[in-house]
Amino acid sequence: MPRRRIGFWYRFAAVLCKPPLVVLIKRDWRGMENIPVEGGFITAVNHNSHIDPFAYAHFQYNTGRVPRFLAKSGLFGKGFVGAAMRGTGQIPVYRESTDALSAFRAAIDAVEHGECVAFYPEGTLTRDPDGWPMTGKTGAARVALQTRCPVIPVAQWGANEVLPPYAKKPNLLPRKTHRVLAGPPVDLSRFYDKEMTPDLLKEATEVIMAAITLQLELIRGEKAPAAPYDPRRERIEQRRRTRAQGKVEQEEGQGT
Repeated sequence: MPRRRIGFWYRFAAVLCKPPLVVLIKRDWRGMENIPVEGGFITAVNHNSHIDPFAYAHFQYNTGRVPRFLAKSGLFGKGFVGAAMRGTGQIPVYRESTDALSAFRAAIDAVEHGECVAFYPEGTLTRDPDGWPMTGKTGAARVALQTRCPVIPVAQWGANEVLPPYAKKPNLLPRKTHRVLAGPPVDLSRFYDKEMTPDLLKEATEVIMAAITLQLELIRGEKAPAAPYDPRRERIEQRRRTRAQGKVEQEEGQGT
């Protein structure tokens, strides 16, 4: 999307958000040359702070290709926030409803009309103890394979130092640096012309998440864990530990 088509609401949001971001956070942004100049595409971004959508949107805005985020449908209600979400063209996600697929269809439509759609494939803030990307959901891969558009892996780090995941108060001093690295497009060509099965989407998603993680390794200067944190596996393991603990307590109670 050329800069001239950014529109009133995005420019208005930039006027409100950019000054405090510039004052509060330093910037180390790299890889803008990997953001396509024209045509539809996807950015796949890691998520480690409630404020990183604003910091990342600042980076993306400065490339001239503004993103359309997938966001919770509750943000699109009445009032200024709802008007801004609608005005900037964000895509509502209706979870567990008959409209659940509308976000997927809207994302495909946006890409086919030459826009950028930003995905947080993890679907929520990372729960990895060291802030590495978790396993991803398959939405970004599904749109990418459906449209065959470029998928740009983007890693960010620093907003989480201002406001760590699930923290209630920001840590503003000393002034933190928001680091962004956009990598080259992910090669998903080996998945083209194949049936879009759950296994294929899972494998394509793993390729996308590995590309994001690689960019974050370059930013942080360290290696990520060999296997990404899997919240589903952790929930299953937690239930297993809870049942085992309950059984031990029951046996101890019977022995007294």
